[in-house]
Amino acid sequence: MSAPITVRDITAAEHLAWLRTQPSASFLQTPAWGRVKQEWRAESIGWFEGEQLVGAALVLHRPLPRIGRTLAYLPEGPCLDWTSPRLVEHLRALRDHLKAKKAFALRMGPPVATHRWYATTIKAAIADPRTHRYDEATPDVVEPVGTAVVDLLRRLGFRHLAPDEGFSAGQPEYVFQVPLAGRTEQDVLKGMNQLWRRNIKKTAKNGVTVRVGDGADVPAFHKVYLETAERDGFTPRGLEYFERMYAEMSAEDPDRIRVYLAEHEGDVLAATIWIRVGGHAWYSYGASTAAKRELQASTAIQWQMMRDALAAGASVYDLRGITNTVDEQSPQFGLIRFKVGTGGEAVRLAGEWDLPLNRLLYKAFDLYMKRR
Repeated sequence: MSAPITVRDITAAEHLAWLRTQPSASFLQTPAWGRVKQEWRAESIGWFEGEQLVGAALVLHRPLPRIGRTLAYLPEGPCLDWTSPRLVEHLRALRDHLKAKKAFALRMGPPVATHRWYATTIKAAIADPRTHRYDEATPDVVEPVGTAVVDLLRRLGFRHLAPDEGFSAGQPEYVFQVPLAGRTEQDVLKGMNQLWRRNIKKTAKNGVTVRVGDGADVPAFHKVYLETAERDGFTPRGLEYFERMYAEMSAEDPDRIRVYLAEHEGDVLAATIWIRVGGHAWYSYGASTAAKRELQASTAIQWQMMRDALAAGASVYDLRGITNTVDEQSPQFGLIRFKVGTGGEAVRLAGEWDLPLNRLLYKAFDLYMKRR
C-alpha cells in the first residue's frame, strides 16, 4: 500500500537540497527568490510520501488587508514530478495545506510545456498574411505531459488566467528558448539566421567587448536599464531591487546570477542579467543605450551569454517572454523577430491557474483586480 502524500513546511536548506537533485527548476522557485520579493511573505514547503521528500515549492503569500487571508502564489512551480500517477493527491495535499494557512486562493504556473513551434514554422507563419497568432499555426510538437496537466487542472476546478497576448498578470505563458543539449557552439551558430551570424562577426570586428561583472556593476546595468525604460515606455524597478536580487541569489549559489556588460571604448552599450538553475539558463533582464546601435552590442552580449550557458552545462537558454503574435503590425513584433533569429523555438507553457479556496473572497479579489 502506498504511503500517504502530505505537504508541510521545510527549511530553506531542505528546499535548496531538493532543487539540486532536479535537472531543472525555475529560479522563481528558489528560496533566494522569496527573499528578493519582500512585498510577499515567503515559505518553503515539501511534499512527502511517508517520510520521503518527493517535491518542493516556494510559496509567496500576498495578504488581503485587515482580514488575515492571503493569495498563495507558486510562480513557475511547484517543482515535483508532473508525470506522477499520484498527481491528483499531490495537488489536493497542496490545497489542504494552503487552506490551513488561511489562503483564500491558490495560484500556480506549472513549469511544463504544452506546444512548441520551431523557427522555420514561425518564419512561415510571419510570411502568411492569414496567420496572426502562434496558436493559428500548427505546432511542431504537442507535449503529452503538458497537455495532460492542463486537462487535469480543468477537471479539478482550476481557472486558467488569460495570457493577454502572451503576457499574463504573473509570468509569461509564451517564451522563446534555444535548446542547447548535445550541441556545440558551432551547432548553435549554424542554427541562427544569416543576419545574426553576420552581426556576431561585426561586433568582434568593431571592437565590442563583453565582460561578466559583479555586484559593483549592478548600478551600471541599472543606468542603461533606466534609459531603456524611458525609451520603451515601461515602469522600471529601482536599483535596490536589483542589488538585493544579485546579493540574495549570489549568496545562495555563487554562479546563480551574473551581470553582463557590452562595452566599446569605455562606453557601456548594453547590459543584461543572466540566471541559471541546474540545466536551465535565463536571459532575465536586458537593456541597451541608443548610442552606437550600429555596433550591435545587444547581439554580442546575447551570444556571450549563450556560449557561457553551454559552458556551464545548461540544456536550455531561455529568452523569456514573447507575445502570442506573428503580426508585423504588432508593437512586439521586433522583439519576436530578434529572438527568432537565434534559431530557437517558441514554447507555450501550461500558463497560470487559480483555484479558489474561499469563493466569496476570491470573487471580491477578482473584481478588485479587474477594476484597477
